[in-house]
Amino acid sequence: MDWIHGIFHKSPEIALFLSLAVGYFIGQINFGKFQLGGVGGSLLAAVVISQAGVTIDNGVKAVMFAVFIYAVGYDSGPGFFNSLNRKTLREIAMAVFMAVTALITVVICAKVFGLNKGLAAGLAGGAMTQSAIIGTAGDAIARLGLPDAEMKSLQSDVAIAYAVTYVFGSLGAIIVCVNILPKFMGQGLREAAVDAERDLTSGAPSHAPGQLAAMPELVGRAYRIDVSAGKTVKAIETQHQDLLTIERVKRDGKPLEPTPDLVLNHDDIVLVVGRRDGVVAFGANGSEVADVEDMGVVMQTRQGVFTRKGMNHTTIAAARELVDRDMRHGVYIQSATRAGQPLPILPETELQHGDVITFYGAPKDTKRAVDAAGYELPYTIKTDFIYMGVGMVIGLLIGLIVINVAGIPLTLGSGGGCLLAGLVFGWMRGKHPMYGVMPSAASRLLQDFGLAAFVAVVGLNSGLQAVVTVEKLGITIFLLGVFVTLFPLLLTMAFGRWVLGYKNAALLAGALSGSRSANPAFGGVLDKAESAVPTAPFAITYALANVLLTLLGPLVVGLV
Repeated sequence: MDWIHGIFHKSPEIALFLSLAVGYFIGQINFGKFQLGGVGGSLLAAVVISQAGVTIDNGVKAVMFAVFIYAVGYDSGPGFFNSLNRKTLREIAMAVFMAVTALITVVICAKVFGLNKGLAAGLAGGAMTQSAIIGTAGDAIARLGLPDAEMKSLQSDVAIAYAVTYVFGSLGAIIVCVNILPKFMGQGLREAAVDAERDLTSGAPSHAPGQLAAMPELVGRAYRIDVSAGKTVKAIETQHQDLLTIERVKRDGKPLEPTPDLVLNHDDIVLVVGRRDGVVAFGANGSEVADVEDMGVVMQTRQGVFTRKGMNHTTIAAARELVDRDMRHGVYIQSATRAGQPLPILPETELQHGDVITFYGAPKDTKRAVDAAGYELPYTIKTDFIYMGVGMVIGLLIGLIVINVAGIPLTLGSGGGCLLAGLVFGWMRGKHPMYGVMPSAASRLLQDFGLAAFVAVVGLNSGLQAVVTVEKLGITIFLLGVFVTLFPLLLTMAFGRWVLGYKNAALLAGALSGSRSANPAFGGVLDKAESAVPTAPFAITYALANVLLTLLGPLVVGLV
């Protein structure tokens, strides 16, 4: 043991990365349908490794948590602010009800069973599977002005209670959302998803990540001309209401430029690109050709930020009428987003300045369309560290602000400040997409590595004390964790059904798992529903829960 202690003393970062490697290995092991996860595994691994004697500078912990919480806020910002409207009052009410119920439950349990601030906050973090509470609670404890030894002991208790209660926190959410809720609603998740798809999408199926439509909206086909012989290219495209474009023409083995006034002959081969219903309708004019040389066309998707003067708050149908036919020729709107949220591509959909439109067509056509709509949004995988650095500096400065209310110092702390800054900067990025680029993969890395490293440092610095506390209070904390996991979930489920009026089990399951920020439970819901229908309510409640549940840390510390 001495030689291991010597290595860790000379290079404590070895203990940190060893905790991550071992923790994520443990976290991916299946216990039935349950996995501990990389964060929980890293905490357990760090506690074990800490028995060799190792200490990590607290500055590492502070940096890792700040990076993690800012990235969480940055990702949640557009969804968080966009969800604050009348159309989503039901989801907002559910997320708020869950957070308030959880807070009251934890505080009452702490008072009845005499838990200290650290154990109570850790109970909230583990039972609600909100790992960020470890950081926000630890930060709040550090600002209480306690002696150093007492502060470290309470922070250690946060991590210990979290570790003891986390396992059932994840498992309990799965049990309620996947098993109990369908029986409570009297409707299977798959059956409910089919009903919701019919109601919400008018029969058009929704797709989960990794799923593609077997019959995509935009297609290309090659046909041998029969009925349309003698018509010009422009006449054919106009006949089909500009739902298609003739991109290539081949006559007697030789390619021709498909100019608007080109008259098609019998047995000409044409490449038609456009919306599926228009291309299928055109197919009645001749026979489809499977493979023709020199007929291939490279199509491109190009994103443009909509800023065209005089067209703010214009519907897609009205914009189509206002734009000259030659300008929109060969261009199709594939998708559109507003502040990171998808918009339906329907004639009545209203476009606003700042919306990001994805155009589909030949490269020259999409370039023309982007320039006409506003300006092109360049594709990049580089993170804008200027934007990120300014955001984190502002967040940390906000965390330094202390307001005394009735003699009680109130502060967001570095965690709350960075979370608030992340939310605002993420929302601003959605409104002005040219600035603040942070690719989703980069954000995911910051979140995963930041949180796992933070938790590992907590475990390494508090592991020796953890063993003593678990031996003393382990069973009590575990049973309290079971109660704090199940009671708010069941109460919120009943609130959603009888007060908020959820009648579809799939939608309620999505909203409930999101309001608990329970990714494993949501995965189980998707698996049972075999549909992405639960994603819509989940996205709203999840964005809110990431903020509301994270704030439980300092609230529990302040109230217990």
